Amino acid sequence: MPTLVTFHAHPDDEAIATGGVMAKAAKEGMRVVLVVATRGEHAGVGLELLEPGETLAERRTKETHAAAEVLGVSRVEFLGYTDSGMMGTETNDEPGSFWSADVEEAAERLATILREEEADILTIYDEIGGYGHPDHIQVHRVGARAAELAGTPRVYENAINRDHFIRGAKFFAPEDSDIPDFEGDPNFGITEDKITTAVDVTEFVELKRQAMAAHASQIGEQSFFLTMPHEAFTYGFGTEWYIRRNPPPETDRDGMETALW
Repeated sequence: MPTLVTFHAHPDDEAIATGGVMAKAAKEGMRVVLVVATRGEHAGVGLELLEPGETLAERRTKETHAAAEVLGVSRVEFLGYTDSGMMGTETNDEPGSFWSADVEEAAERLATILREEEADILTIYDEIGGYGHPDHIQVHRVGARAAELAGTPRVYENAINRDHFIRGAKFFAPEDSDIPDFEGDPNFGITEDKITTAVDVTEFVELKRQAMAAHASQIGEQSFFLTMPHEAFTYGFGTEWYIRRNPPPETDRDGMETALW
């Protein structure tokens, strides 16, 4: 069976963005490897949950392993960079931040893992990183280059289907919810016509929700992720959207692919 490697910026990104594909791959007997660029040190929330002497990075590392166990992940690796914070903050350019990392050097760190695993499939993010976070954009740059260095044959860019979420928000978002303003944020997601692949992960939505809940320092019990009704959660997270890099010429562009393997 093929090996799937998913590359993410911070702990919890994997559960939200690709948790369904990861759980699906594991169920089908594939080896699933999670690589995270940073430990989410500058999240700015969750500090009240820390034990005496515990750092946020330590807590988020534990949460990542817990979520990985829910999703059936065989190996978890951190590349060793520091969370860069949101775009335009002073932490973007601090020494060791992922945003300031040399792309070639970071790509070689990831490529080493891809070679070790003889990875068949790699997931990264699209060129805007979903919503413009610097570390997510860097995942795109580093991941694409690492795949070239390692010769990974299939690379899929995880994307946010802006049109899908705008349609759903009109029907499912409570007025008092902290759900993002999908339509009012021009930097959120990409339009549907740019997406090549839609994977139905409805079977795994409850595992996705459990994996999100494992990241308790970032996704609290009252977050919109965990308080959404099942129908709304399934609409929002029951399909994962991807852009296949360098698809073969015979790929049918009149319709979307429905699987990564």
